Amino acid sequence: MSANGQAGAEARGDARLRLGTCPDSWGVWFANDPLQTPWHRFLDEVAEVGYDWLELGPYGYLPSDPSRLTAELAGRGLKVAGGTVHGFSGLHRPGDWPDIVRITRQVSALTAAVGGRHVVFVPVPGYRDDETGAYTEPAELDDEQWRTMIRATNELGQLVSEEYGLRLQFHPHADSHVETQEQTMRFLDETDPDHVSLCLDTGHLAYRHADNVAIIRHYAERIGYVHIKQMDPAIVARADREGLAFGQAVAMGASCEPPAGEPEVEAVSQALHDLDRDLFVVVEQDMYPTDFDKPKPIAQRTYDYLRSVGIGSGVGIGSGEAAEGGPR
Repeated sequence: MSANGQAGAEARGDARLRLGTCPDSWGVWFANDPLQTPWHRFLDEVAEVGYDWLELGPYGYLPSDPSRLTAELAGRGLKVAGGTVHGFSGLHRPGDWPDIVRITRQVSALTAAVGGRHVVFVPVPGYRDDETGAYTEPAELDDEQWRTMIRATNELGQLVSEEYGLRLQFHPHADSHVETQEQTMRFLDETDPDHVSLCLDTGHLAYRHADNVAIIRHYAERIGYVHIKQMDPAIVARADREGLAFGQAVAMGASCEPPAGEPEVEAVSQALHDLDRDLFVVVEQDMYPTDFDKPKPIAQRTYDYLRSVGIGSGVGIGSGEAAEGGPR
């Protein structure tokens, strides 16, 4: 059976961790940018690698007309795990609320129309400029700003759930106000579990020296979605030492191809399997900007490696590879 034939099989049986990818792994951070892989090439290469699930990425990068996007995905045998709210970070700023609601409604409507299940809220831009490293606001929220962020997140999760039938997945992000293990735990302790789950981004948390496995085990019921990636410890150490912005570190290759970095993917995979429920695990290797020929070979190696450690293969750690054409 071809890679695409394998990819077309819906996860079932023991196949709890459903492997996907997203535009970020092809160097896409914005809706429109000439430095980014064209969207049709992205979709072609995702299917050629063998993925069947994808996240939509920044709104406007892929076609935003539901009929056209449905046709483009169906023609390649692709399905949608979730949509992405990207570029609207100010949940702690009441004045930003109307714009956040507007883009969240756009993303949610499109995501639901093409069969997605989740809306991933990525709080960027953060408190630093990715290119210059300049601080655009304080790195820590005061108590009132934190309470405002919590209330807004709960309201956004309720909106996404009640109006669109989707689940809000909040994504901790380096150089944002929820980036460390302590901040992530406080966020989970204070948000409403009925309406807000965590998009566990293994790379961003590792970048801030968090223990991904401990978060998975301590907040098992709150892990609703996963972005799987690793960070190069040498570049992270340099970023710490020199006070670099996250975007500057990414440009140096901080987000690296597994299994070369941190956290240890096999330990994360085992902890996720231990949750004993279906989860989307979406590869998100930050690669902006990148040569257009670079992402696909990395994506292929990453896809093969992750399947070998029990993500997307229908098997757990130590069980070996799934048989060709078997459950994924």
